[in-house]
Amino acid sequence: MTTRAVGLVVVGCSWGGLFALERMLPTVPGRVRAPIVIAQHRAAQTSLLASLLGRHTTRPVTEAEDKEAIGPDRVYLAPPDYHLLVEPGHFALSTEGPVRYSRPSIDALFESAADAYAGGLVAVVLTGANDDGADGARAVARRGGRVVVQDPDTAERAIMPAAALAAVPDATVLPVEEIGSWLADLWREVSA
Repeated sequence: MTTRAVGLVVVGCSWGGLFALERMLPTVPGRVRAPIVIAQHRAAQTSLLASLLGRHTTRPVTEAEDKEAIGPDRVYLAPPDYHLLVEPGHFALSTEGPVRYSRPSIDALFESAADAYAGGLVAVVLTGANDDGADGARAVARRGGRVVVQDPDTAERAIMPAAALAAVPDATVLPVEEIGSWLADLWREVSA
């Protein structure tokens, strides 16, 4: 398989996700220029996530907008009660029904990003209490992207990372604090 540059990092999480993201984001060094796009299960009325996560990274953290161009060095969040879809170079928002009882859906984000970025995609599955993200992780792997899963033994809720690992048995498994350095090593490898 040819090594492709990392064009996009997608992250999915649910129960315990805020704590996991607060531990992961500061470990992603600035030289990793790929945008980071996050789908976290959260209440429809919750909109404080961007400001909470912004305290843990120097990258701008914003909720993605429909048809917004995807820029480097940024963190984008799926807005509450919308599926966040990735198209080549920009986002689309959808109000289609919940997937696995969730909107935003991690599977919807991962699958659309796999179609748009193929081998240039990295999918990260963090803590959560259902199996959303497993099908999406499988789609990313099938399209040649890379999948990294939070070590289920270190997750607040192990169901989500365990399901992703069952779907992609050869995924990289790491404690959440080591994901940033793994991304940096990958970035260095494909940029060389």
